[in-house]
Amino acid sequence: MTSPVQSQPDDDDGARVANAPCRFVARQPILTADKTIFGYELLFRDGIENFFQGSDSEAASRSVLDSSLIMGFDLLCDGTRAFINCTRDVLLKDYVTLLPPPQTVVEILEDVPTDEPVVAACQRLKEAGYVIALDDFTADDPRHVLTHLADIIKVDLRLCTPEQSAGMVERYGKRSRMLAEKVETPEEFATANALGYSYFQGYFFRKPEVVAASEIPTNRITYIRMLQAASRPDLDAREIESLIKSEPSLCYRLLRYLNSSLFGFSNAIHSVSHALATRGARETRRCVRLVAMLGAGQNRPSELVLTALVRGRFCELLALKIPHGDADLFLMGIMSLMDAILEMQMERIVESVPLDRECQAVLLGEPSSLSPVYELMLARESGQWSVASKMMTQLRLSESQVGEDYWQAMEWARNIAATDPYRGHAAKPPPGTWK
Repeated sequence: MTSPVQSQPDDDDGARVANAPCRFVARQPILTADKTIFGYELLFRDGIENFFQGSDSEAASRSVLDSSLIMGFDLLCDGTRAFINCTRDVLLKDYVTLLPPPQTVVEILEDVPTDEPVVAACQRLKEAGYVIALDDFTADDPRHVLTHLADIIKVDLRLCTPEQSAGMVERYGKRSRMLAEKVETPEEFATANALGYSYFQGYFFRKPEVVAASEIPTNRITYIRMLQAASRPDLDAREIESLIKSEPSLCYRLLRYLNSSLFGFSNAIHSVSHALATRGARETRRCVRLVAMLGAGQNRPSELVLTALVRGRFCELLALKIPHGDADLFLMGIMSLMDAILEMQMERIVESVPLDRECQAVLLGEPSSLSPVYELMLARESGQWSVASKMMTQLRLSESQVGEDYWQAMEWARNIAATDPYRGHAAKPPPGTWK
């Protein structure tokens, strides 16, 4: 569980309070052993309980949850499950029952006491069809009295020894599904998977799994060459079309996107040359990059590609509000995960694709004028609210601007992913079940 940074609740009217969580929710993916999305832990700027303060807490809670979670579950969680952090107060007041049971995992925090009212509240929620998860569970955890109700037990790999981790799987794994938290590398994922963990939370899937510095497979060369061609100052339609024709799936993707409502072409587009003549270089360049990235990510976790899409669109929206020189912020955003998508070191990719100096520097972790934008992108994504606030101040952006841009980026990315005929889908919960 990643704890959101606490800030002072607003004293403005209810409408502002109701809109706040829509703008300031981050999420961390939870994956299965085959790297399919099982759900997301949702991280709120103020912590969910802080939104229930005021003279009419029931009305406030309904306003917040109805507007930002129930209506937004499909967008926030792509139709999968939402892991909602619950304090003792949230449990006892039944606030979480405003959320749909098939999509909600009630995550009981590590500091919740296991008194009789808490046990009774968990029992009610379980009988109502909610999935119960114990967060940051340890070998000598006082919440062991709740394990008979727990569907999922989350173990932070940083808070226990390998022996303790294995012991908890042995002790509780036959009755509950075990979830490994803070899985940050492919090696940690492989170890936890071998121990018997069913779910994995962390950023292990965003690390490039480079086996050897041998020849790059042909299809990856095609994607890199497409990115190269789309990044040159002057687009060469013949070059791009030649590359696309070498991969039939890319040709289909490109025509599908060019003719979708997402790009708003008034007439049917039949080729890159036609797109250039009809819509111009900017939109054509953007679409070609998008198709190259989606093609490269075809066999990678869906969350990886979705995150790259969100980053690209978010940075593109920020570009309308901040000075950024000649840098292409959309390209910077999608390139930020290209090492994991292509399973190559970022240095090799940056050498291959023509980028402006500032983009190159920030992607390689070097000082750059774009560093505040890049850090804001990462902080907003992961729910590091204090860092995001610092970067917004530095860039002279308001919270409402950034929040709205990120929300729009998530919606745009989900629409793009839904349009792609080759993308895998998340593990959506069937009615009445969670497994």
